[in-house]
Amino acid sequence: MRNWLNPAQWPLPGGCWICRDWSRERLCGPCVERFAAPRPRCPHCALTLATPACAHCLRDPLPLHSVQAAVDFEPPWDALLHALKYEAALGLAPALAALMPAPPPGSLLLPVPLHPTRLGERGHNQSTLLARELARRCALPCAERVLERVIDTPTQTQLSRTERMKNLRHAFALAPGHSVQGRHCVLVDDVMTTGATLATLARLLLAQGAARVDACVVARTPEPDAP
Repeated sequence: MRNWLNPAQWPLPGGCWICRDWSRERLCGPCVERFAAPRPRCPHCALTLATPACAHCLRDPLPLHSVQAAVDFEPPWDALLHALKYEAALGLAPALAALMPAPPPGSLLLPVPLHPTRLGERGHNQSTLLARELARRCALPCAERVLERVIDTPTQTQLSRTERMKNLRHAFALAPGHSVQGRHCVLVDDVMTTGATLATLARLLLAQGAARVDACVVARTPEPDAP
């Protein structure tokens, strides 16, 4: 199979992003059926499991009503999400958003914000692109400027959940002039790893009067010891 991260090998219009075969859809039906088949997940953190709730959530639940994920963060989705985030493959956003579960009716979609410095370097926020597409598909409002990232935290790739939570302390804020009082908010992001970012934002929204906070992501990182 070809290298998904090589821009020279990204498909021309009319090709599937995964198999490169001709398709009207950017993710063809056979590839979605093969790589994005529904899996039983914990309703509170979206980890793949065979029981109603995972041990992590029973012991230390996230401040989220629910978390929904379309796929696990594994091939081919890890490479495609990397291309969307770092290689400016913006055409992937509609196809990946189409995989995401539909949020409840009446909810307000809030993309996870980037710090202005990081946004300037990257040129786009992949979470905003996904939230826009999800809002369009489900006819829901998308509030792109309600949440702000006020501290440009160091990369969190190698940090544990506890370390990430400490790293994110005071990193986000509600933008001046905006209110979430009584709203049902749904955070939208590309990948959920430990849940620290989503948990930090959920606590902020609840403290600001949100009635409920859920999260919807494209991919969930499996547990390290998962098969």
